[in-house]
Amino acid sequence: MQGRRILLVIGGGIAAYKSLDLIRRLRERGASVRCILTAGAQQFVTPLAAAALSGQRAHTDLFDREDEADIGHIRLARDADAVVIAPATANLMSKMSAGVADDLASTVLLATTLPILIAPAMNVRMWQHPATQRNLATLRADGVQVVGPNEGAMAEAEFGPGRMAEPTEIADAAERLLSLPGGEGRVAPEARTGVGTSSPSVGRSAPTTSPSGGGELAGLRVLVTSGPTHEPIDPVRYIANRSSGRQGHAIAAAAAAAGAEVTLVSGPVSLSDPPGVRTIRVETAREMLAAVEAALPADIAVFAAAVADWRTETEAGQKLKKDGGAPPPLQLALNPDILATIAQRTEGRPPLVVGFAAETENVVEHARQKLARKGCDLIVANDVSPATGVMGGERNTVHLVTAQTVETWPTMGKDEVARRLVARLGELAGKRP
Repeated sequence: MQGRRILLVIGGGIAAYKSLDLIRRLRERGASVRCILTAGAQQFVTPLAAAALSGQRAHTDLFDREDEADIGHIRLARDADAVVIAPATANLMSKMSAGVADDLASTVLLATTLPILIAPAMNVRMWQHPATQRNLATLRADGVQVVGPNEGAMAEAEFGPGRMAEPTEIADAAERLLSLPGGEGRVAPEARTGVGTSSPSVGRSAPTTSPSGGGELAGLRVLVTSGPTHEPIDPVRYIANRSSGRQGHAIAAAAAAAGAEVTLVSGPVSLSDPPGVRTIRVETAREMLAAVEAALPADIAVFAAAVADWRTETEAGQKLKKDGGAPPPLQLALNPDILATIAQRTEGRPPLVVGFAAETENVVEHARQKLARKGCDLIVANDVSPATGVMGGERNTVHLVTAQTVETWPTMGKDEVARRLVARLGELAGKRP
């Protein structure tokens, strides 16, 4: 994001305090940030704080004579590479959807043709209200991209979807937005790509359009799996693992940025859907396999999900009670092996199948064995011992293992791992007939 210009619109919600940290995160990546604060936003954070962190004057009033003489709302609408709205309140989303322009923020948003990213934040009931969902659908259709909202505790002592995405997530999404095909981050409205939200919805997919433009994977269809699976024991408990889905989601985002048409099949994660990616959300290994098979054909399939190896043979219909007695025995059954099932297909196998091997010892040797056993073309192996912090963390150290070679990469952020892996997959795909 070095040298890129972000216009940050701060809406009037308690999550506005996070926007101050977002300014810092964007500037850390090399972006310059100019802020607009709505009247509501100024009840939570001050223009002085936004100006001090951004290093530029914060704008607040459409009818401010000094502001209009200095820069003007039309110039604000044009003098940037992208617009980020965080928090995007229900009121701001409603204004954007209806084309209302009754203050500086809404007037600039109506006047801009820049790529727009919104980070919704509101009470769970407001988020789930049919009017908000209609407005969200309209904004997506208009090409506005969405990060979050996340699920969790809120200011009103309620819990559910509606929490604004974390500043690092929003900064990641802004960086991906600027890397989408369309030239220097400026994407014509008709070429912008929609993106879904992180609200839990098994088997539902976010709308998307096919990407256009160049890139290592231009014209290719890419399938990615990500996150853990949850295998229910009873209506309350489940078997799972510590996977956060960060690496798989980063790969899907990087593939979309490289021009591919991407389908992401994701287990339960707290991450927002990557921009420009069709996301299908599932819970269990069997649901993930069904979604993967339905998403074929594909040119490249990357199986980054940490699928639970076992599930309970039968799921209890009611919560299992302790009642002071011995714990109930759990009869386990093997889950389907999604990687092997797809890699060993005789018909409809993707030309390039990539697996992941999360190991705690003998990483490369176990990866070699897995490569031969599963029948895939490449294994990305990593050490997930607790001391590494890889599971749930933001950095990774990987080994690329093929039948002939092993290539070890230095430790780097998961986004950078994803970008380098996508570039390598582009090379490998180009060598195949």
